[in-house]
Amino acid sequence: MAFTVTKLSEGVVGNQRKIVGKYVSDGGSVGGDINTGLHSCHEIMLTPKGSAVQTNAPVVNEDLPCAGDAVSIVTDANAEGYFIALGD
Repeated sequence: MAFTVTKLSEGVVGNQRKIVGKYVSDGGSVGGDINTGLHSCHEIMLTPKGSAVQTNAPVVNEDLPCAGDAVSIVTDANAEGYFIALGD
Protein backbone atom coordinates (compact mmCIF):
# COMPACT_ATOMS: atom_id res chain seq x y z
CA MET A 1 0.00 0.00 0.00
CA ALA A 2 1.37 3.39 -0.95
CA PHE A 3 0.21 6.97 -0.81
CA THR A 4 2.34 9.49 -2.66
CA VAL A 5 2.19 13.25 -3.02
CA THR A 6 3.91 15.39 -5.65
CA LYS A 7 4.06 19.18 -5.40
CA LEU A 8 3.35 20.78 -8.78
CA SER A 9 3.65 24.48 -7.90
CA GLU A 10 3.90 27.02 -5.09
CA GLY A 11 2.83 30.64 -4.96
CA VAL A 12 1.30 33.41 -2.90
CA VAL A 13 -2.37 34.40 -2.74
CA GLY A 14 -2.93 37.56 -0.69
CA ASN A 15 -1.04 36.95 2.54
CA GLN A 16 -1.11 33.13 2.30
CA ARG A 17 1.08 30.55 0.61
CA LYS A 18 -0.59 28.33 -1.99
CA ILE A 19 0.61 24.79 -2.69
CA VAL A 20 -0.75 22.84 -5.68
CA GLY A 21 -0.06 19.14 -6.06
CA LYS A 22 -1.16 15.65 -6.96
CA TYR A 23 -1.93 12.68 -4.68
CA VAL A 24 -2.04 8.99 -5.62
CA SER A 25 -3.38 6.14 -3.49
CA ASP A 26 -2.32 2.82 -5.03
CA GLY A 27 -1.84 -0.79 -4.00
CA GLY A 28 -5.19 -0.73 -2.20
CA SER A 29 -4.31 2.40 -0.20
CA VAL A 30 -7.23 4.53 0.98
CA GLY A 31 -5.55 7.86 1.67
CA GLY A 32 -2.72 9.23 3.73
CA ASP A 33 -0.96 12.48 4.66
CA ILE A 34 -0.49 15.33 2.23
CA ASN A 35 2.72 17.01 3.41
CA THR A 36 2.06 20.56 2.26
CA GLY A 37 5.20 22.20 3.67
CA LEU A 38 2.98 24.81 5.35
CA HIS A 39 3.32 25.64 9.07
CA SER A 40 -0.47 25.80 9.28
CA CYS A 41 -2.99 24.72 6.62
CA HIS A 42 -6.11 26.92 6.65
CA GLU A 43 -7.87 25.44 3.64
CA ILE A 44 -7.40 22.44 1.34
CA MET A 45 -9.43 21.56 -1.74
CA LEU A 46 -9.39 18.05 -3.21
CA THR A 47 -10.29 17.26 -6.83
CA PRO A 48 -10.46 13.58 -7.89
CA LYS A 49 -8.94 12.52 -11.23
CA GLY A 50 -10.16 9.61 -13.31
CA SER A 51 -11.84 8.33 -16.42
CA ALA A 52 -15.17 7.64 -14.66
CA VAL A 53 -17.31 9.12 -11.91
CA GLN A 54 -16.11 8.04 -8.47
CA THR A 55 -18.47 6.52 -5.93
CA ASN A 56 -17.17 8.62 -3.04
CA ALA A 57 -15.50 12.01 -2.82
CA PRO A 58 -12.12 12.27 -1.09
CA VAL A 59 -12.37 13.88 2.35
CA VAL A 60 -10.09 15.77 4.73
CA ASN A 61 -9.66 13.90 8.02
CA GLU A 62 -8.54 16.96 10.04
CA ASP A 63 -9.96 19.99 11.78
CA LEU A 64 -8.84 23.11 9.95
CA PRO A 65 -6.79 25.15 10.48
CA CYS A 66 -4.36 22.27 10.90
CA ALA A 67 -1.02 22.91 12.65
CA GLY A 68 1.95 21.27 10.99
CA ASP A 69 2.44 20.40 7.36
CA ALA A 70 0.64 17.01 7.26
CA VAL A 71 -3.05 17.00 6.30
CA SER A 72 -4.68 13.55 6.44
CA ILE A 73 -7.14 12.63 3.70
CA VAL A 74 -9.29 9.57 3.06
CA THR A 75 -9.98 8.34 -0.48
CA ASP A 76 -11.45 5.33 -2.23
CA ALA A 77 -8.90 2.57 -2.83
CA ASN A 78 -6.49 3.35 -5.67
CA ALA A 79 -7.77 6.91 -6.17
CA GLU A 80 -5.79 9.85 -7.46
CA GLY A 81 -6.40 13.54 -7.76
CA TYR A 82 -5.19 17.07 -7.20
CA PHE A 83 -5.12 19.41 -4.22
CA ILE A 84 -4.74 23.11 -3.51
CA ALA A 85 -3.65 24.00 0.03
CA LEU A 86 -3.62 27.52 1.49
CA GLY A 87 -1.93 28.58 4.71
CA ASP A 88 1.19 30.04 6.22
